[in-house]
Amino acid sequence: MRTKTLKKNKINVVTLGCSKNVYDSEVLMGQLRANNKEVVHEEEGNVVVINTCGFIANAKEESVNTILEYVQKKEDGIVDKVFVTGCLSERYKPDLQKEIPNVDQYFGTTELPGLLKALGADYKHELIGERLTTTPKNYAYLKIAEGCDRPCSFCAIPLMRGGHKSTPIENLVIEAEKLAANGIKELILIAQDLTYYGLDLYKERALAKLLRELVKVEGIEWIRLHYAFPTGFPEDVLDVMNEEPKVCNYIDIPLQHISTKLLKSMRRGTTYEKTNALLKTFREKVPQMTIRTTLIVGYPGETQEDFELLRDWVKEMRFERLGCFTYSHEENTHAYNLEDDVPEEVKMERANEIMALQSQISWELNQQKIGQEFRIVVDRKEGNYFVGRSEFDSPDVDNEVLIDATAHYLKTGEFTWVKITEAEDFDLYAEPIVKQ
Repeated sequence: MRTKTLKKNKINVVTLGCSKNVYDSEVLMGQLRANNKEVVHEEEGNVVVINTCGFIANAKEESVNTILEYVQKKEDGIVDKVFVTGCLSERYKPDLQKEIPNVDQYFGTTELPGLLKALGADYKHELIGERLTTTPKNYAYLKIAEGCDRPCSFCAIPLMRGGHKSTPIENLVIEAEKLAANGIKELILIAQDLTYYGLDLYKERALAKLLRELVKVEGIEWIRLHYAFPTGFPEDVLDVMNEEPKVCNYIDIPLQHISTKLLKSMRRGTTYEKTNALLKTFREKVPQMTIRTTLIVGYPGETQEDFELLRDWVKEMRFERLGCFTYSHEENTHAYNLEDDVPEEVKMERANEIMALQSQISWELNQQKIGQEFRIVVDRKEGNYFVGRSEFDSPDVDNEVLIDATAHYLKTGEFTWVKITEAEDFDLYAEPIVKQ
């Protein structure tokens, strides 16, 4: 009688979707490592955990295709087990179990202890901030809250992530200290909605208070804000930006549209006038601030006039950073009751027009940087270039600063001063300088 091979499992965690998923995968991997499990991120392993995204159509398709790919590897004997977790699994578990039954088990976004048990591990409550970071060694995401209480009509996140739950300030400080001890120099604060932070725990918006505690953490040099919501924005955050050098003059604030009619239908709780007043406050209080926003085109009922209003507003506002998405008709959202009446080709045309306009704006703004000096962090070496970022740029989505690696030597993960010599629409070229 043959005995089963006693091989040690290697667990491969595959991450899809946004930075919140990256963070969740890192927590999972930290737990597995604490249980003495061999764990890798997007490398080969005989046990696979796929952390899925279920936000919009493209993301769901990528998640389903990835599950099918690993199920096929399981059938071919390349991997032994496939587990699925994350937003897609939370939202569509019964459908997935029916359509792709060869997955060993599906878990939702709040079922980490159950997933660990299936992997032969125990959930360790004492592991505050113990993560296996997968980002470059100089920056890490810090998730300050989970879930969302906003009623946006187009968004399925509350269905997948539940209501807003802030993490206590003291726990976040401990996590930041552990990250700093491991060489992390930049914290990127993430949540479904940063500006709601603290309302559940402290009965007040406490983002500014949190920032004032995080800047005290030794070793952290930059703190960056992602995913702020425009309605009810706590303006004391702008004071902290001005007063604390560690808090980057940067904010990611998805505005989605500017037509008051569409903003009302989107249930964003704001108007054309209120949005412009907020942006004016940003520019007045923090003149050096870089504003990143995202927009949706093709929302139900968006007329040509609505789109032209949006386009002209983008021209006028001259955002430093901007992304544009086409509307995705998501079941069980409030907007799903509306007719998805903008044809796909029109949605794409509108998105392409906005992005072409933004590309020109970005080029013009970047030309003004030629000859200027910036402090940058070097994220990586790629080909013949060291690739860095200034405080005005987030990883993966914003401008990059390129330094000729054949002529200069820089250390990845370190800060340095550079002078901009050339500029394109999304890339800056620079030479290192010695700052007096």
